[in-house]
Amino acid sequence: MRVARLRHNADFPLCEPHAVLNSRQGWLAHPHPIPRPLRAWLTDDGSLTRRLKARCASFRVAPLATGFARANADEYAQLGMPPGTRAYVREVMLLCDGLPAVFAHSVLPPAGLRGGWNGITRLGSRSLGEALFSDPRIERRPLAYRRVRGNHPLYRAALRHHATNAGSLWARRSVFCLNGHPLLVTEVFLPGIDAL
Repeated sequence: MRVARLRHNADFPLCEPHAVLNSRQGWLAHPHPIPRPLRAWLTDDGSLTRRLKARCASFRVAPLATGFARANADEYAQLGMPPGTRAYVREVMLLCDGLPAVFAHSVLPPAGLRGGWNGITRLGSRSLGEALFSDPRIERRPLAYRRVRGNHPLYRAALRHHATNAGSLWARRSVFCLNGHPLLVTEVFLPGIDAL
């Protein structure tokens, strides 16, 4: 099995904590309201890829969209970016035994492509999670949790690629820092996760 590796070409100051969790944006520091069956999935701070692989015979990353786009409104502060700025966005579906389990959305400020994260554009169908958890220089910030509904862009993006009649979906996100550059990774858990 080939593990994705990210190349590093410079040393930068430590990643700055740009924003504390803002409950007015709906992101919570503690998973109190999360339904019990989902709580273990959302609160596990290890590799989600590794956990999914342990639960299914066939794991696959299906790339959906990559390239420069505007980040979601509640992502700019987490990355220390001015609102409206374009960032490198990667969206994939994580499938277990052919069934969509997680919609993953990653956002990287452009400076990060010249810094530690320059290999992210070449991941293709390889797992970002394997790269994140295989490099001890990458620091993960605390997880935040949110229920996303029809008015949130993450809910709409997940539904564009996987039809569901669920009125809301649970998501988690955290910032990963490498060489002073933040990468925001959000994972939206689809109803199929219950079967794993």
